[in-house]
Amino acid sequence: MPNISLVMIVKNEEVHLEDCLDSVKHYVNEIVIVDTGSTDNTIEIAKTYGAKVYGYTWTNDFADARNFALSKSTLDWNLILDADEQITSWDKDKVNSLLKDLNFIGKVDIKSNFLQNNEERFSQNFISRLLPKGASYFGRIHEQVVSDLPRIDLPIEVFHTGYFQTDKSERNLAILNEELTCFPNNSYILYQLARQYKTMNLYEDAFNFFRESFLIADRSEGYFTDLVVNYIYTLIELKQYYPGFEIIDQLNVPLGSSPDFQFVCGIFYMNFVLSDVAKNMDFLPLIERAYLTCLVLGEQKEREIVVGTGSYLAAYNLGVYYEMLNQKEKAKYYYNISSAQNYSPAEIRLKPLK
Repeated sequence: MPNISLVMIVKNEEVHLEDCLDSVKHYVNEIVIVDTGSTDNTIEIAKTYGAKVYGYTWTNDFADARNFALSKSTLDWNLILDADEQITSWDKDKVNSLLKDLNFIGKVDIKSNFLQNNEERFSQNFISRLLPKGASYFGRIHEQVVSDLPRIDLPIEVFHTGYFQTDKSERNLAILNEELTCFPNNSYILYQLARQYKTMNLYEDAFNFFRESFLIADRSEGYFTDLVVNYIYTLIELKQYYPGFEIIDQLNVPLGSSPDFQFVCGIFYMNFVLSDVAKNMDFLPLIERAYLTCLVLGEQKEREIVVGTGSYLAAYNLGVYYEMLNQKEKAKYYYNISSAQNYSPAEIRLKPLK
């Protein structure tokens, strides 16, 4: 079995820490916890799991704290988790086989829950979290791994609850703006600022930062699809349809296999048609095409950012589309697809159609 150290930075995490450590303790050989000033029982809980606990004076820099924690690890591999995360799946045989080679960065599937349209939804992203000795972090917030080693997806799943019905806006904005002062042309920082403002429903601010990030972003970066999707959502909120059409036309080919891109296109076309039905009725078929494409991509197992964009969410929106056109049998067909995947709004819409 490879030698893996769990490496964490924490502060006042007594509510989450035990669940986190219970989920991971059978997969690691060492636990290193760096505490940045807890006043609750965090340190005591960590010690009951045999953790090596170190104190650290917080400097408003997540990368510095993570690098300090990494310096305390004594093993070949370092697994990075936050206290509000739990391991939900780990294929030991495959992971152990892969970790015989130290020449890569391991990406794990981080799933998160969030609120959208008053519904709990789930996102998923493969993020670099299993690092060989020598890898380090850069960035005051939303820190990234600095390494030229290739990234490999690992059969490890983590569930993260840290942003569900919590507000970290004030902290995040302060650190992001500090980072932007040092790196004004960094597309990733601009993107994270835009996302933060969008979360706060400050769409004009979000638009400005999304636009700046989009203009200079490297399209090969892992966050590019999410940047584009959230940029289009922001344009919908601001009813800026013509810039939205320009972006969609420009990226329809390179991002055409993304369920999330196709899904937001469907929402964009719907809002555009409804903004002036008499004038924009010719665009109605684009709504149907976008969501049908989502379902095809879902069947092809194309990776989703928001779970359901290639399945039950797209099927539900098709049901709404057909119901709006009074095509009740088609509406029922797609509501049934969505309902079969336990999407409760589809079950509700089905009742009056039966």
